[in-house]
Amino acid sequence: MNAKQAAAHRAVQYIEDGMIIGLGTGSTSYWAIRYLGEKVKQGMRITAIATSDETERLGLQCGIKFSKMDAVEHIDIDIDGADEIDQQRNLIKGGGGALLREKIVAAGSKTFIVIADESKMVGVLGRFPLPVEIIPFGWQHTARRLLLLGCKTIIRQKEAKPFITDNGNYILDCHFASIPDPVALQQQINNIPGVVENGLFVKMATRIVIGYDDGTVKEFS
Repeated sequence: MNAKQAAAHRAVQYIEDGMIIGLGTGSTSYWAIRYLGEKVKQGMRITAIATSDETERLGLQCGIKFSKMDAVEHIDIDIDGADEIDQQRNLIKGGGGALLREKIVAAGSKTFIVIADESKMVGVLGRFPLPVEIIPFGWQHTARRLLLLGCKTIIRQKEAKPFITDNGNYILDCHFASIPDPVALQQQINNIPGVVENGLFVKMATRIVIGYDDGTVKEFS
């Protein structure tokens, strides 16, 4: 069992029969979905909310039942990965392109469990480029305003064309030297017209589950 598998396996142990579960997107969340699918096959009854079309496809293959976000009052536990985690449990997310739905699901959850391998732990956020979801209309104007915050912006591409999110938007990957004040930066970014949401998840995580290459796990809450 590698580091990502170990973290995912531990997080799934918090899920109980009858819960409504948020399922994240990405390589670590992949394992959580697989392990959860095994529990469903053993008789566990859950309802899941997917943070991306990709997650829903994988979950359905594993026998997981899905509902829509607006069809539930709340989510009991959301399990998702992260691209970076600082010492205050702030996150950068969005490497998989699903940051907007991931943030909506996390915000609607009673418990938000973040799973990652040890490489994702950092002293200060910013080594990983910060994804910012923007609308396509006037996107270059939006990018120029983001530049004023002290970053370099690159529009994410797929097959030589702009990457399109499940919401029909673009993603700008913003390269900051460091992000010492994620609280202030997320507000500055979201105040820019054309920005839909950014990948800073500030003080949203309830529990951090970190997996290590030897298969051990550490938890922080």
